Amino acid sequence: MKFIHKITISIFLASLVFAGCTKKIDEAYLNPNAPIEVPPEQLLAPLHYNMAQNEQRDFRTLGGYIQNWFNRTASNVWDRMGYAAGSDGGGDIWRMHYWLIGQNCNKMMEWATRDKKWDFVGAGQAIMAWSWLTLTDYHGDVILKEAFRTDQLTFKYDTQDSVYLYVRDLCNQALINLSKTGDAVSPANFSASDTYFYGGDITKWKKFVYGVKARTFNHLTNKASYNADSVIYYCNLSIQSTADDATVKFANTGQNDAASFYGPYRGNFANFRQGVFPVELMTGVNPAFLGVDDPRKWYYFQLDSAQTTFRGINVAAGETPLTAPLRPRNFWGSTSTFNAIPANDLKAKYIFRDAGEWPIMTACEIQFMKSEAAFRKGDKTTALAAYISGITESFNMLTSRFNTNVPPANQLTPAMLSAMLGNPLVVPASANLTLTHIMLQKYIALWGYGQVETWVDMRRYHYLDLDPITGQQVYRNFATPSVPSGILFPDNGGKVAYRVRPRYNSEYVWNIAELTRIGATQIDYHTVECWFSKP
Repeated sequence: MKFIHKITISIFLASLVFAGCTKKIDEAYLNPNAPIEVPPEQLLAPLHYNMAQNEQRDFRTLGGYIQNWFNRTASNVWDRMGYAAGSDGGGDIWRMHYWLIGQNCNKMMEWATRDKKWDFVGAGQAIMAWSWLTLTDYHGDVILKEAFRTDQLTFKYDTQDSVYLYVRDLCNQALINLSKTGDAVSPANFSASDTYFYGGDITKWKKFVYGVKARTFNHLTNKASYNADSVIYYCNLSIQSTADDATVKFANTGQNDAASFYGPYRGNFANFRQGVFPVELMTGVNPAFLGVDDPRKWYYFQLDSAQTTFRGINVAAGETPLTAPLRPRNFWGSTSTFNAIPANDLKAKYIFRDAGEWPIMTACEIQFMKSEAAFRKGDKTTALAAYISGITESFNMLTSRFNTNVPPANQLTPAMLSAMLGNPLVVPASANLTLTHIMLQKYIALWGYGQVETWVDMRRYHYLDLDPITGQQVYRNFATPSVPSGILFPDNGGKVAYRVRPRYNSEYVWNIAELTRIGATQIDYHTVECWFSKP
């Protein structure tokens, strides 16, 4: 029997060699369980799903860097601006781009191009432009030119400036294809496939593309080549109102992947608690908005366990320094570390509901980008108008999408918005507007979902840069983990985080020589400043 078994193996191996001489293995041995080609219409919704889910996965860790939230357990490595060595923690955006979106999006565009379905080609290019920019803003140098080459086992890295240029080129191509009509372009067909994003609205897709392009110009404020007019130009072509926000929707039909990754059904967020920095920003404690009671806090945060007030936990401190009644509840309104309470989603709010939409890009972000650009240009009238629009659209987003499970007495009203906009501590005269106003209100508006953009902003201002008007930090009272306190991760060498290391299982296992070349094998590689924030 052993002899026969060896003969069988030999015959099988020989057949593989012979097949390899005539055609590829995947052509010779087709997968009997799945088709080798599917219509482009079947690929668009899964791409949207992966845009949302993989941001959400990595934002569990990135949240600690920008202090949106922290782990309830003290000394978490990410809360200390560190990383989890030998793990894929923080690697889901990498996995999203090169695998879950990657070839799936490439194939969609390839097949749609062959079939002259230009709307699907343009959508694919828009998604890839967004994904490339998200990837490089998160990781810095990445694999661009050799990406998706199936005949290679190792891949060279490219610098971030080349990725930015490629993103702009993809945006231009996307706009051309999204503008095409005729051939096999079908608004009804595209709409049916785009159920969970824009519902087939090509005009909104174009606004999304212009928003991606605006980001590429807005991120370069520290460079001599920075052009505020380019930022303003693309912002004006992008999303102007909450109705045009790019959000991923969830069917929430009782299946795991039909619900938001952040909802109680899936149980991925039980151990996280709101950070003290955003809570103090919105409860009048931060001196930048001293005494201002921001009503949006009822949408974002949960009360403490005693149900008396809003509290946050400090950097890497965990919840134990607070007595049990003073500890903030998790984002589902529970004191439990498990997802069983409230499994029925009755207390979860905002993006933490099972059916909570996931914002990819919003009008408020675009308006704050425009405000900063106009401010830098010296046009404070335009800067103030865009700043007011940013706050207004933040309110509009919450009332139009996230009113569920907010106490009726605390639901936002036009009067509340008017009070905010009429408060000179929030909206000063245009001559008194500062970068601190703009960047902190943007931080508030993007809290929870716009974390890569927020982190880009904080790194552009090196976390602690001073506002030239006030002489105080732009991000007033934001404190990075310090060495003397013992909080800062020891591998950092006294420096803060500026990038996330490449994904462990694809890069440190298979591509180590290239990582050595770019310095990514150094224990402090994650503290190396990215190209976009350098002069």
